[in-house]
Amino acid sequence: MTTTTISPARPQRPAPQAAPAGEHVFGLPLEHGPLAPATARHAAQPVLEAWGLDEEQVYDLLVVISELVTNAVTHALPPVVLHLHATADDTGRVRVHVSDGGPQATAAAGWDATRPDDEHGRGATIVTALAHHTGTDLAADTDGLIEHWADLTAA
Repeated sequence: MTTTTISPARPQRPAPQAAPAGEHVFGLPLEHGPLAPATARHAAQPVLEAWGLDEEQVYDLLVVISELVTNAVTHALPPVVLHLHATADDTGRVRVHVSDGGPQATAAAGWDATRPDDEHGRGATIVTALAHHTGTDLAADTDGLIEHWADLTAA
């Protein structure tokens, strides 16, 4: 079964290619602000459950989604877009990618500036602990957006 879901909210990127049989794809443009991580988690949870992931796998993926989206809205320019991709091969991999508009030119005193200092700086460590691979890419087909991604095993 192939699942492809893309929200029509903002057309920052071209429509995705159809997923090969057995693969699952989900995409969601997000507002660039403090509600984006919660919006991403609430939208992704039923999708991941529908893909057949167990409770622990869904939890780990939601933590990674939350951290990557939080970093995008804290440190990067809009747009912010969440992408999920589950492979059809025997690796059982789920890739979480969050696209953003690249680093902010200056450190803005945004919504995160009101958070205590001890609530900052752990996101990358958490993502690295839960994911098998992580990375950042600037690909030609992303209209200049930067992709931050993490691969988790869901087999």
